[in-house]
Amino acid sequence: MILSTDMGICKSCDATVVAEPATAKLVLQDGKLQEFESPVKVSRLLQKDPTCFVCDSDGMEFDGLVMAVDADDELRPGQLYFLLPVSMLRRPLHAEEMAALAVKASAALGAARGACSRHRRSVAPLTFHSGGGAGGMMGGGKRRVNCKRRGGKGRDFASKLSAISE
Repeated sequence: MILSTDMGICKSCDATVVAEPATAKLVLQDGKLQEFESPVKVSRLLQKDPTCFVCDSDGMEFDGLVMAVDADDELRPGQLYFLLPVSMLRRPLHAEEMAALAVKASAALGAARGACSRHRRSVAPLTFHSGGGAGGMMGGGKRRVNCKRRGGKGRDFASKLSAISE
């Protein structure tokens, strides 16, 4: 809401921000976002899919063990959680996996905000294999986005990222 008052030749505005209630956000394995306005216990979520566990995004670290939120705990408003397969429980989270989860969360949050359908992209579910390989992670398929370009030079932007050892 914006209040406007005239003070001679000067105009003054006072903006009041109406905040939405904080929700607990859970990124599902298929990349969808589920939000909870009221408290919900983790055990209730796990009844739907016992082959998964809930992980708090704040507890995730590079090469740190992935830990489950206790079944008796409630999801906290304003916090982001992931529903992950049990195969990831108590094993190191590699940088590639962390990046894939960050992309999945970003896409889910963007879709929940009602991003313009022209820019909306789906993220394929991740599958994790216990065998070796590059972090044991594989994408669920190729992503194809068809966009018609309007003007401009039409260059594709592809960022080149590399790990920085500390």
